[in-house]
Amino acid sequence: MAADKEAYKGLIAALAPRHVTLVAVSKTKPVGDIKELYDLGHRDFGENYVQEMVEKQVVSPEDIRWHYIGHLQTNKVKYIAPFVHLIHGVDSLKLLLEIDKQARKNNRVIQCLLQVHIAQEETKFGFSDDELLEIMEDVHKSKLMDELKNVEVVGLMGMASLTEDPEQVRKEFKYLKLLFDRCREMQVQHTIHILSMGMSGDYQIAIEEGATMVRIGSLVFGSRP
Repeated sequence: MAADKEAYKGLIAALAPRHVTLVAVSKTKPVGDIKELYDLGHRDFGENYVQEMVEKQVVSPEDIRWHYIGHLQTNKVKYIAPFVHLIHGVDSLKLLLEIDKQARKNNRVIQCLLQVHIAQEETKFGFSDDELLEIMEDVHKSKLMDELKNVEVVGLMGMASLTEDPEQVRKEFKYLKLLFDRCREMQVQHTIHILSMGMSGDYQIAIEEGATMVRIGSLVFGSRP
């Protein structure tokens, strides 16, 4: 992975703002590749599949911060609740309540991002803007604050349209940043601080539009089959 190591170092250098966290998306990659980046000092890794994430976590260093970045089903939360660092794709109140339940069983507080649907594709998951503002109102200014003791909503996540038009991508990221700022204004406690948007193909635009976290796989690990 020598070439990949150099690509990784170059990418870190490109992400000059220190407030931007790089989540290395390690799905389908062997534990050995994760270990090589770990030895370079990297700690944030993202996985899309629960079983794969669990299998890798068992044989990896304990101080890795595991990010679950895929679509999470409620019946799978219990498998990652003992160790997951951040769940990126919370797209329903039902899922948020289940994460709280499983976190309580493990005597943990699990941090979560609310996923917002900003893309043109209907296949993308996430809250609409109205749904997002409604759930933020519930989380921060209603009885849910008393009920959700083991989850902490710390930000938003969104995925732009799969398009070759950079201006469309920029428009969607810009809109998500506006929603992020509005959510920060709504909160009672200052917990909203992560804006996760941008992947290998559009992370530079995301950073320009205010991302504090990007999820990058192929630029770090190389292309997947």
